[in-house]
Amino acid sequence: MGSHRRAGRHKGSYYHRDMLRYHVAFHLPKAPGGMVLAEALDFPGAVTQGFDLQDARLMIASALEDLAQVLLEEGKSLPIPAGDVNSPEADLIEIIPLSVHAGPRRNEAA
Repeated sequence: MGSHRRAGRHKGSYYHRDMLRYHVAFHLPKAPGGMVLAEALDFPGAVTQGFDLQDARLMIASALEDLAQVLLEEGKSLPIPAGDVNSPEADLIEIIPLSVHAGPRRNEAA
C-alpha cells in the first residue's frame, strides 16, 4: 500500500489516516416520505438532505467538498475536525472523510 496506511473505507477505497474527517449527524425522517437531514457538526455551513441515508451520505460528502473548495479558493483555512462532538437529537453520527483536489480544473488546464 505504499506510504498510505489503511485507516478506514469510504466508497470502496481506502483513505489516509491523517485525512480530515468530520462528524456528521443524520436525522431520519419522522414521517413517511420525509427526507434524511445531514449536518456536519464540526464544519459550519455543511447541511443538506437526501431521499434516504445513502443519498444523504453522498450529498453531505459533496457539500463538504464544495465548501472546502470555496474556503481554499478564498485563501481561508478549513475547520479543524473536533475530537468529540455530540448531537443528542441526531439519530446517527458518522465520520465522513473530506476529499479535496488541488490544482487547475481539467477544463482550465492548458
